[in-house]
Amino acid sequence: MKSNPTRLMRATLAAAALAAGLSACVPVAVVGGATATGVVMTDRRSPRTQLADQRIESDTLNAVWKLLGEGERGHVNITSYYRKVLITGEVPTEQDKQDVEAAVRKAGGDIAGLINELAVGPNSTAVRRTNDSSITTRVKTRLVRADGVPGNSIKVVTERGTVYLMGRLTERETLLATDAVSDAKGVERVVRIIDFISPQAALHPEDAGAGTPPPAATPPATAPAETGAVASPVTQPAIEQKAPQPVQVQPLPPLKK
Repeated sequence: MKSNPTRLMRATLAAAALAAGLSACVPVAVVGGATATGVVMTDRRSPRTQLADQRIESDTLNAVWKLLGEGERGHVNITSYYRKVLITGEVPTEQDKQDVEAAVRKAGGDIAGLINELAVGPNSTAVRRTNDSSITTRVKTRLVRADGVPGNSIKVVTERGTVYLMGRLTERETLLATDAVSDAKGVERVVRIIDFISPQAALHPEDAGAGTPPPAATPPATAPAETGAVASPVTQPAIEQKAPQPVQVQPLPPLKK
């Protein structure tokens, strides 16, 4: 019996669509001892911690929207990775900045650290936000293509040309990631918010849940010379830590044009 090419094509497309839908909609599925989706396989957070980060983002954003009138006063973005909360965007006054931070702390629950990068001033323009989205895309592409960098395990946030890299990385991975993105088009500054882990931990990325982060290694003193960027640990009042281990925040100065 001859096969119907049209029917065969439809069946193939349907199977592909089903597979894509399953991988997108099912967060965790284990088949024969292996994870069936790429989400958990490429993320160095346990499913429990991923859910905790999602809850933190949702709860804190709701609190900020209520505070600012659902975006009527200011433009605020909140990103949580491994319970480290990054606040970016713009608010009209310094008091608004402090009020947003207080609202995030209250609504965030068991957050492990907070980095307040809000700028005081007018909201960023639509053009600026579009440019930031393009920078994020370029940076993600570079991270995925870079040898020795777990690109899919790094959260990338861009705000007004500043790129924030969030993740759980070894010292070597951190240097390679910095080298890969610091000279990307449009990048004015790189800030690394990293939980340093050992190479052994990188081979076994599943963490112990939403609890205390692993011991932090000593951060590297400098990025590769060819990047023209210098990294150094920063301690500032805007960063507070409830867990025993410090939040590693490493801003890099703008690159020389």
